[in-house]
Amino acid sequence: MRNSRFKQAVIFAAALLALASGPVCAAPVKILAFGTSLTQGYGLPPGTEYTSVLQEKLKAAGVDARIINAGVSGDTSADGLSRLDWSLEDKPQAAIVEMGSNDALRGLAPAQTEKNLNAILTKLKTAHVAVLLCGMHAPRNLGPEYAAQFDAIYPRLAKQYGVLFYPFILDGVALNPKLNQADGIHPNPAGVKIVVGRILPYVQQLIGARR
Repeated sequence: MRNSRFKQAVIFAAALLALASGPVCAAPVKILAFGTSLTQGYGLPPGTEYTSVLQEKLKAAGVDARIINAGVSGDTSADGLSRLDWSLEDKPQAAIVEMGSNDALRGLAPAQTEKNLNAILTKLKTAHVAVLLCGMHAPRNLGPEYAAQFDAIYPRLAKQYGVLFYPFILDGVALNPKLNQADGIHPNPAGVKIVVGRILPYVQQLIGARR
């Protein structure tokens, strides 16, 4: 009788342990969208910025993700580096890094941009955050030498850190008047849909790699 009660107690305890350790409701993966006005959604109606549209697309694909919009209009790579620690307080598991466009618009030295991006990637690596690095192209009116130096920053860093790389955040949208706002720089809602459609497979790969 004593052995029987002991066995029942063991089975009951094991059942409680299984319930406690089993999957309850997996929390959504947190993705930090770290960038400039392109991430923030400059000039766009609420809910049409790329982070919101991307989150909806992921949801439609069966991916439970919460994208934290950490885009700040006008930020240079130096500005981004200075606020990264604060942005990481939300404990994201992954990050989409879109930085450097304002450096190029201001004609800042590519070497300094690379130094700042290097430091950003180092911090993310130290925090064990999976990264999708988005490339940027310099305005061609700055000359071929500047463009060549600037454009090369992103693939070089992606290779150095072994992170996922999306070559150009505005692929298929840049310089198309129908897909941009009046300033010719920031995508309109139609342009955002193309940005999201093209980056979506990379983000899904980012989430899969993290998991």
